Amino acid sequence: MKKYNAAAMWCHLGAFAGIIFPFGNFLVPLILWLARRHEDELVDDQGKESLNFQISVFLYGIASGILVFLIVGIFLLIALFFFTIVQVIKASLSASEGKPYRYPLCIRFIK
Repeated sequence: MKKYNAAAMWCHLGAFAGIIFPFGNFLVPLILWLARRHEDELVDDQGKESLNFQISVFLYGIASGILVFLIVGIFLLIALFFFTIVQVIKASLSASEGKPYRYPLCIRFIK
């Protein structure tokens, strides 16, 4: 695996840091992206993609949390959890091969 592919892959896998410490899912990809974005196009592209996805998931989580009062939010939160895990793994595998990945349902805040 080439060095830049590893950095792009870790921009995605860094999202799992949110399991260990609060806002780690934002901070790890942000730090990796800011540190390596000028070195390689793939890291720049995938770092932004990872951050955009994490922001989108956060917003979807807030909306689902509000809908918990209508019961449907519980199912949405569970689905969002599994959707996020699957998509982050798919993105990490794609980035490790040097291919850019586009998350579905991702709002692109950072261009």
